[in-house]
Amino acid sequence: MAVYTEIGDDELEAFLGAYDIGGVLSLKGIAEGVENSNYFLQTERGRFILTLYEKRVAEGDLPFFLGLLDHLAARGVTCPSPVHGRDGAIVRRLAGRPAAIQTFLDGVSPKRPSAAHCGEAGAAMARLHRAGADFAPTRANALSLAGWAKLAAATAAAADGVQQGLRQAIADELAHLQAAWPKGLPEGVIHADMFPDNTLFVGERLTGVIDFYFACTDMYAYDVAVNLNAWCFEPDGSFNLTKGRALLHGYAAVRPLAANESAALPLLARGAALRFLLTRLYDWINRDPAALVRPKDPLQCLGWLRFHQHVEGAGDYGL
Repeated sequence: MAVYTEIGDDELEAFLGAYDIGGVLSLKGIAEGVENSNYFLQTERGRFILTLYEKRVAEGDLPFFLGLLDHLAARGVTCPSPVHGRDGAIVRRLAGRPAAIQTFLDGVSPKRPSAAHCGEAGAAMARLHRAGADFAPTRANALSLAGWAKLAAATAAAADGVQQGLRQAIADELAHLQAAWPKGLPEGVIHADMFPDNTLFVGERLTGVIDFYFACTDMYAYDVAVNLNAWCFEPDGSFNLTKGRALLHGYAAVRPLAANESAALPLLARGAALRFLLTRLYDWINRDPAALVRPKDPLQCLGWLRFHQHVEGAGDYGL
Protein backbone atom coordinates (compact mmCIF):
# COMPACT_ATOMS: atom_id res chain seq x y z
CA MET A 1 0.00 0.00 0.00
CA ALA A 2 1.30 3.47 -0.88
CA VAL A 3 0.94 4.81 2.65
CA TYR A 4 4.32 5.74 4.07
CA THR A 5 3.18 7.78 7.09
CA GLU A 6 0.64 6.61 9.64
CA ILE A 7 -1.71 9.11 11.31
CA GLY A 8 -2.74 8.97 14.96
CA ASP A 9 -6.37 9.55 15.95
CA ASP A 10 -5.64 12.58 18.12
CA GLU A 11 -3.45 14.33 15.57
CA LEU A 12 -6.05 13.71 12.83
CA GLU A 13 -8.79 15.22 14.99
CA ALA A 14 -6.64 18.27 15.72
CA PHE A 15 -5.77 18.63 12.02
CA LEU A 16 -9.40 18.47 10.88
CA GLY A 17 -10.35 21.04 13.51
CA ALA A 18 -8.90 23.71 11.21
CA TYR A 19 -11.48 22.87 8.51
CA ASP A 20 -15.22 23.24 8.25
CA ILE A 21 -15.89 19.75 6.89
CA GLY A 22 -17.38 18.06 9.94
CA GLY A 23 -16.09 15.23 12.07
CA VAL A 24 -14.27 12.21 10.70
CA LEU A 25 -16.33 9.09 10.00
CA SER A 26 -13.59 6.95 8.44
CA LEU A 27 -10.02 7.12 7.14
CA LYS A 28 -8.62 4.45 4.82
CA GLY A 29 -5.26 4.21 3.09
CA ILE A 30 -5.24 4.20 -0.73
CA ALA A 31 -3.06 1.59 -2.40
CA GLU A 32 -2.56 3.46 -5.70
CA GLY A 33 0.28 5.92 -6.15
CA VAL A 34 3.96 5.81 -5.30
CA GLU A 35 4.90 9.38 -4.41
CA ASN A 36 2.83 10.33 -1.36
CA SER A 37 0.68 8.90 1.43
CA ASN A 38 -2.95 9.11 0.36
CA TYR A 39 -6.08 8.46 2.40
CA PHE A 40 -9.77 8.30 1.59
CA LEU A 41 -11.41 10.55 4.17
CA GLN A 42 -15.13 10.37 4.94
CA THR A 43 -16.50 13.13 7.14
CA GLU A 44 -19.93 14.35 8.16
CA ARG A 45 -19.84 16.74 5.18
CA GLY A 46 -18.71 14.39 2.41
CA ARG A 47 -15.83 12.47 0.82
CA PHE A 48 -12.29 13.81 0.44
CA ILE A 49 -8.70 12.78 -0.29
CA LEU A 50 -6.14 13.52 2.40
CA THR A 51 -2.53 13.62 1.16
CA LEU A 52 0.66 13.68 3.17
CA TYR A 53 3.53 14.81 0.96
CA GLU A 54 6.61 12.64 1.20
CA LYS A 55 10.22 13.34 0.25
CA ARG A 56 9.80 13.59 -3.54
CA VAL A 57 7.45 16.57 -3.41
CA ALA A 58 9.18 19.76 -2.30
CA GLU A 59 7.10 21.66 0.22
CA GLY A 60 7.97 24.92 -1.52
CA ASP A 61 6.27 23.69 -4.72
CA LEU A 62 2.94 22.97 -3.04
CA PRO A 63 1.53 26.51 -3.42
CA PHE A 64 2.09 26.19 -7.19
CA PHE A 65 0.52 22.73 -7.47
CA LEU A 66 -2.47 23.41 -5.24
CA GLY A 67 -2.95 26.96 -6.50
CA LEU A 68 -3.07 25.55 -10.02
CA LEU A 69 -5.81 23.12 -8.99
CA ASP A 70 -7.81 25.99 -7.53
CA HIS A 71 -7.36 27.93 -10.76
CA LEU A 72 -8.28 25.05 -13.07
CA ALA A 73 -11.27 23.90 -11.03
CA ALA A 74 -12.67 27.44 -11.05
CA ARG A 75 -12.53 27.31 -14.87
CA GLY A 76 -14.37 24.03 -15.21
CA VAL A 77 -11.48 21.59 -15.55
CA THR A 78 -12.36 18.22 -14.03
CA CYS A 79 -9.67 18.04 -11.36
CA PRO A 80 -9.65 17.93 -7.56
CA SER A 81 -10.16 21.20 -5.73
CA PRO A 82 -8.09 21.94 -2.61
CA VAL A 83 -10.12 22.42 0.55
CA HIS A 84 -9.28 25.67 2.32
CA GLY A 85 -9.18 25.82 6.10
CA ARG A 86 -11.10 28.40 8.05
CA ASP A 87 -8.02 30.62 7.83
CA GLY A 88 -7.85 30.23 4.05
CA ALA A 89 -4.75 28.00 4.10
CA ILE A 90 -4.62 24.89 1.91
CA VAL A 91 -1.35 23.41 3.22
CA ARG A 92 -0.81 22.44 6.86
CA ARG A 93 1.32 19.87 8.69
CA LEU A 94 0.18 16.46 9.88
CA ALA A 95 2.31 13.66 11.34
CA GLY A 96 5.41 15.68 10.57
CA ARG A 97 4.56 16.06 6.88
CA PRO A 98 3.04 18.81 4.73
CA ALA A 99 -0.58 17.83 4.15
CA ALA A 100 -3.64 18.95 2.23
CA ILE A 101 -7.24 17.89 1.70
CA GLN A 102 -8.81 17.77 -1.77
CA THR A 103 -12.28 17.05 -3.05
CA PHE A 104 -13.09 13.47 -4.03
CA LEU A 105 -13.84 12.61 -7.67
CA ASP A 106 -15.81 9.58 -8.82
CA GLY A 107 -14.30 7.21 -11.35
CA VAL A 108 -11.55 4.63 -11.88
CA SER A 109 -8.33 4.69 -13.88
CA PRO A 110 -8.52 2.67 -17.12
CA LYS A 111 -6.24 -0.39 -17.13
CA ARG A 112 -6.47 -0.93 -20.89
CA PRO A 113 -7.45 2.41 -22.46
CA SER A 114 -9.65 2.29 -25.54
CA ALA A 115 -9.54 4.76 -28.42
CA ALA A 116 -12.51 6.52 -26.81
CA HIS A 117 -10.55 6.92 -23.57
CA CYS A 118 -7.66 8.36 -25.59
CA GLY A 119 -9.92 10.89 -27.29
CA GLU A 120 -11.27 12.01 -23.93
CA ALA A 121 -7.74 12.31 -22.55
CA GLY A 122 -6.61 14.45 -25.48
CA ALA A 123 -9.57 16.80 -25.13
CA ALA A 124 -9.07 17.05 -21.36
CA MET A 125 -5.42 17.99 -21.83
CA ALA A 126 -6.34 20.70 -24.31
CA ARG A 127 -8.93 22.12 -21.90
CA LEU A 128 -6.29 22.10 -19.18
CA HIS A 129 -3.87 24.01 -21.41
CA ARG A 130 -6.48 26.61 -22.29
CA ALA A 131 -7.68 27.03 -18.71
CA GLY A 132 -4.15 27.39 -17.37
CA ALA A 133 -3.10 30.02 -19.91
CA ASP A 134 -3.81 32.87 -17.47
CA PHE A 135 -2.29 31.18 -14.42
CA ALA A 136 0.36 33.69 -13.38
CA PRO A 137 2.82 31.59 -11.31
CA THR A 138 5.45 29.62 -13.21
CA ARG A 139 7.54 26.56 -12.37
CA ALA A 140 10.46 25.31 -14.45
CA ASN A 141 10.33 21.73 -15.69
CA ALA A 142 12.94 19.99 -13.53
CA LEU A 143 12.67 16.91 -15.73
CA SER A 144 13.69 18.40 -19.05
CA LEU A 145 17.14 18.48 -20.69
CA ALA A 146 19.17 19.49 -17.63
CA GLY A 147 17.32 17.03 -15.41
CA TRP A 148 17.79 14.23 -17.94
CA ALA A 149 21.54 14.84 -17.99
CA LYS A 150 21.69 14.53 -14.19
CA LEU A 151 19.67 11.32 -14.24
CA ALA A 152 21.81 9.89 -17.03
CA ALA A 153 24.92 10.54 -14.94
CA ALA A 154 23.30 9.09 -11.82
CA THR A 155 22.30 5.85 -13.58
CA ALA A 156 25.25 5.39 -15.94
CA ALA A 157 27.25 2.98 -13.80
CA ALA A 158 24.36 0.54 -13.35
CA ALA A 159 22.52 0.97 -16.67
CA ASP A 160 24.22 -1.92 -18.49
CA GLY A 161 23.27 -4.17 -15.61
CA VAL A 162 19.65 -3.59 -16.58
CA GLN A 163 20.31 -4.15 -20.28
CA GLN A 164 23.62 -4.39 -22.08
CA GLY A 165 24.28 -1.25 -24.12
CA LEU A 166 21.67 0.84 -22.29
CA ARG A 167 24.23 3.33 -20.97
CA GLN A 168 25.44 4.19 -24.50
CA ALA A 169 21.91 4.26 -25.90
CA ILE A 170 20.94 6.84 -23.30
CA ALA A 171 24.09 8.90 -23.89
CA ASP A 172 23.54 8.93 -27.66
CA GLU A 173 19.88 9.92 -27.37
CA LEU A 174 20.60 12.64 -24.84
CA ALA A 175 23.28 14.15 -27.09
CA HIS A 176 20.85 14.16 -30.02
CA LEU A 177 18.09 15.82 -28.01
CA GLN A 178 20.44 18.44 -26.54
CA ALA A 179 21.46 19.45 -30.06
CA ALA A 180 18.00 19.41 -31.64
CA TRP A 181 15.52 20.29 -28.85
CA PRO A 182 12.95 22.75 -30.26
CA LYS A 183 12.58 26.33 -29.07
CA GLY A 184 9.91 28.95 -29.48
CA LEU A 185 6.87 26.66 -29.38
CA PRO A 186 3.74 27.83 -27.52
CA GLU A 187 4.04 27.13 -23.82
CA GLY A 188 2.23 27.49 -20.53
CA VAL A 189 1.13 25.24 -17.69
CA ILE A 190 1.32 21.53 -18.52
CA HIS A 191 0.49 18.42 -16.49
CA ALA A 192 3.64 16.56 -17.62
CA ASP A 193 2.52 13.18 -16.22
CA MET A 194 -1.01 12.51 -17.49
CA PHE A 195 -0.78 8.73 -17.70
CA PRO A 196 -3.99 6.66 -17.50
CA ASP A 197 -3.44 6.10 -13.77
CA ASN A 198 -3.60 9.86 -13.29
CA THR A 199 -7.08 10.05 -14.80
CA LEU A 200 -10.51 8.88 -13.68
CA PHE A 201 -13.33 7.61 -15.89
CA VAL A 202 -16.89 6.40 -15.51
CA GLY A 203 -17.21 4.09 -18.47
CA GLU A 204 -15.56 5.99 -21.31
CA ARG A 205 -16.37 9.44 -19.88
CA LEU A 206 -13.49 11.25 -18.22
CA THR A 207 -14.43 12.45 -14.73
CA GLY A 208 -11.12 13.73 -13.47
CA VAL A 209 -7.44 14.46 -14.00
CA ILE A 210 -5.39 13.99 -10.83
CA ASP A 211 -1.82 14.07 -9.46
CA PHE A 212 -0.47 17.39 -10.70
CA TYR A 213 2.84 17.03 -8.83
CA PHE A 214 4.97 17.25 -11.97
CA ALA A 215 3.00 20.21 -13.37
CA CYS A 216 5.24 22.95 -14.69
CA THR A 217 5.68 25.61 -17.35
CA ASP A 218 6.76 24.08 -20.64
CA MET A 219 5.73 23.51 -24.25
CA TYR A 220 2.12 22.41 -24.74
CA ALA A 221 3.20 20.05 -27.52
CA TYR A 222 5.59 18.31 -25.11
CA ASP A 223 2.59 17.47 -22.92
CA VAL A 224 0.88 16.00 -25.99
CA ALA A 225 4.02 13.97 -26.66
CA VAL A 226 3.95 12.62 -23.08
CA ASN A 227 0.39 11.45 -23.72
CA LEU A 228 1.31 9.72 -26.96
CA ASN A 229 3.72 7.60 -24.94
CA ALA A 230 1.39 7.12 -21.99
CA TRP A 231 -1.81 6.19 -23.82
CA CYS A 232 -1.05 4.83 -27.27
CA PHE A 233 1.37 1.93 -26.86
CA GLU A 234 0.06 -1.60 -26.38
CA PRO A 235 1.48 -4.06 -23.81
CA ASP A 236 3.48 -5.74 -26.61
CA GLY A 237 5.23 -2.42 -27.34
CA SER A 238 3.43 -1.63 -30.59
CA PHE A 239 2.07 1.85 -31.24
CA ASN A 240 -1.71 1.86 -31.76
CA LEU A 241 -2.37 4.31 -34.59
CA THR A 242 -6.12 4.35 -33.88
CA LYS A 243 -5.48 5.47 -30.32
CA GLY A 244 -2.94 8.05 -31.47
CA ARG A 245 -5.42 9.47 -33.96
CA ALA A 246 -8.16 9.63 -31.32
CA LEU A 247 -5.91 11.37 -28.81
CA LEU A 248 -4.59 13.95 -31.27
CA HIS A 249 -8.00 14.66 -32.79
CA GLY A 250 -9.51 15.00 -29.31
CA TYR A 251 -6.84 17.54 -28.45
CA ALA A 252 -7.13 19.44 -31.74
CA ALA A 253 -10.91 19.75 -31.38
CA VAL A 254 -10.28 22.00 -28.36
CA ARG A 255 -6.86 23.49 -29.15
CA PRO A 256 -5.54 22.91 -32.67
CA LEU A 257 -1.80 22.34 -32.87
CA ALA A 258 0.18 24.92 -34.83
CA ALA A 259 2.25 23.70 -37.77
CA ASN A 260 5.52 24.02 -35.87
CA GLU A 261 4.06 22.05 -32.94
CA SER A 262 2.97 19.19 -35.20
CA ALA A 263 6.37 19.13 -36.90
CA ALA A 264 8.11 18.88 -33.53
CA LEU A 265 6.03 15.98 -32.20
CA PRO A 266 8.46 13.16 -33.15
CA LEU A 267 11.37 14.88 -31.39
CA LEU A 268 9.24 15.80 -28.37
CA ALA A 269 7.98 12.22 -28.15
CA ARG A 270 11.58 11.00 -28.09
CA GLY A 271 12.30 13.41 -25.25
CA ALA A 272 9.25 12.28 -23.31
CA ALA A 273 10.22 8.62 -23.76
CA LEU A 274 13.75 9.36 -22.52
CA ARG A 275 12.38 11.28 -19.51
CA PHE A 276 10.34 8.29 -18.32
CA LEU A 277 13.10 5.83 -19.21
CA LEU A 278 15.49 7.75 -16.96
CA THR A 279 13.18 8.24 -14.00
CA ARG A 280 12.07 4.61 -14.10
CA LEU A 281 15.68 3.46 -14.48
CA TYR A 282 16.71 5.52 -11.45
CA ASP A 283 13.88 4.04 -9.38
CA TRP A 284 14.69 0.53 -10.64
CA ILE A 285 18.35 0.80 -9.68
CA ASN A 286 17.60 2.39 -6.30
CA ARG A 287 14.57 0.31 -5.37
CA ASP A 288 14.08 -0.83 -1.81
CA PRO A 289 13.72 -4.65 -1.75
CA ALA A 290 11.36 -4.33 1.23
CA ALA A 291 9.06 -1.85 -0.52
CA LEU A 292 5.55 -3.04 -1.34
CA VAL A 293 5.35 -0.87 -4.49
CA ARG A 294 7.32 -2.39 -7.39
CA PRO A 295 9.09 0.12 -9.66
CA LYS A 296 7.89 0.29 -13.26
CA ASP A 297 9.96 -1.35 -15.98
CA PRO A 298 12.28 1.21 -17.63
CA LEU A 299 12.77 -0.98 -20.69
CA GLN A 300 9.15 -0.38 -21.69
CA CYS A 301 10.14 3.23 -22.30
CA LEU A 302 13.18 2.15 -24.31
CA GLY A 303 10.73 0.45 -26.66
CA TRP A 304 8.78 3.69 -26.99
CA LEU A 305 11.99 5.55 -27.75
CA ARG A 306 13.01 3.09 -30.45
CA PHE A 307 9.67 3.58 -32.16
CA HIS A 308 9.92 7.38 -32.13
CA GLN A 309 13.45 7.27 -33.52
CA HIS A 310 12.01 5.89 -36.77
CA VAL A 311 8.99 8.18 -37.03
CA GLU A 312 9.11 10.48 -40.07
CA GLY A 313 6.37 12.92 -39.13
CA ALA A 314 3.22 13.58 -37.10
CA GLY A 315 1.23 11.53 -39.60
CA ASP A 316 2.81 8.42 -38.12
CA TYR A 317 0.94 9.23 -34.90
CA GLY A 318 -2.40 9.65 -36.67
CA LEU A 319 -2.48 13.44 -37.08
